[in-house]
Amino acid sequence: MKKIFNKSFFTNFIAIAIIATGYLCPVQSELVKSIGFFALSGAVTNWIAIHMLFEKVPLLYGSGVIPNRFEEFKLSIKNLMMNQFFTLENIEQFIHTEEKQAGKVLNIEPLMEAVDYDKIFEGLISSIMESSFGGMLQMMGGEEALIPLKEPFTEKMKLTLVEMVESDKFNAALEQSLDAHKIGEDIISKVETVIDKRLSELTPQLVKEMVQEIIRKHLGWLVVWGGVFGGLIGAGFSFV
Repeated sequence: MKKIFNKSFFTNFIAIAIIATGYLCPVQSELVKSIGFFALSGAVTNWIAIHMLFEKVPLLYGSGVIPNRFEEFKLSIKNLMMNQFFTLENIEQFIHTEEKQAGKVLNIEPLMEAVDYDKIFEGLISSIMESSFGGMLQMMGGEEALIPLKEPFTEKMKLTLVEMVESDKFNAALEQSLDAHKIGEDIISKVETVIDKRLSELTPQLVKEMVQEIIRKHLGWLVVWGGVFGGLIGAGFSFV
């Protein structure tokens, strides 16, 4: 609030100087004094009004409105966030957009490389050996007879997985499983919980400081313009 006080001090100082000049000036002294008194009145009145926004003044009803109504300020902040930004429609649209973009740039190769084809091949061999063909294979060299099939099996398995992942049926099933509406509701619930937690940490003092920080650059000008318009009204009043 230092800048506000600086503007208030200089505005009031100039108004008082005009009043003093009115008492000393032999020409149009009443006009000058009227300008000074009205300017001082306007500046001081606006300064008091600004002070009453943030501080409780005894016997003055309505003063301290910002700290007194900080619960309403918190609710307004929450409503602004939830109703303007984190709406279900916005989140669903974001999810759909991300899904479409992901579908265009999805790289299957790292996923294919992460598959343990050796274990799959071992499982296949185990299943064959435990089946009715196991005895026949034992006569032809057992599991060792199937080892030359490992590399062709792996390559064929990779191609099959890629075709499956890129198929329309798979993508349709994936899109159906990724319910944007349900995901959006979960996100909104989590965001609302976070906002509620952060807002619960706010105190009247923090709300007051937050509002002051936002509008402090403009509040001082209310005092300045109060003095200017007060002086103009005083000049007009002197001619009435």
